[in-house]
Amino acid sequence: MPDMRTLLVVWHSASGGTRALVEAAVAGASDPAIANAGMLVGVQVVEALHAGVEDVLGADGYLLATPENFGYMSGALKDFFDRTYYPCLDHTRGRPYRLVVKAGGDGAGAVGAVVPLATGLGWRSVGEPLVVREEVSDKDLDAARELGGSLAAGLALDLW
Repeated sequence: MPDMRTLLVVWHSASGGTRALVEAAVAGASDPAIANAGMLVGVQVVEALHAGVEDVLGADGYLLATPENFGYMSGALKDFFDRTYYPCLDHTRGRPYRLVVKAGGDGAGAVGAVVPLATGLGWRSVGEPLVVREEVSDKDLDAARELGGSLAAGLALDLW
């Protein structure tokens, strides 16, 4: 029986757009096709204000999701990094991550705030950030579902 891998989803949503993208990504990561192929991935979904050091240390990969607030990541995701960065600094290097941003603007500020922190932790980006501008469309939800599924499958197959 293969080892169980864990994907930690850390997210914040105030207006619901980021939540919808997270739900789609989690659906993709939890797709029965992954389990039917004999690949075991547990998905742990924790709101940013409640995610802690133990969650980060216990995960094999990460999905971070944030709205763009005032051209930056949400305060809740910033708080998550404030609480977990140094305790996890030398213990999570090399782990894969993806980023989802629900942007009110172009999303560049939020991406530019999160990427250096993830890079500083030594996490490896395994795909471009998904930045959704305007209202969340079915196409955006499909992209989030695909992102979650590919991240989980890559973890299960030990691709990253």
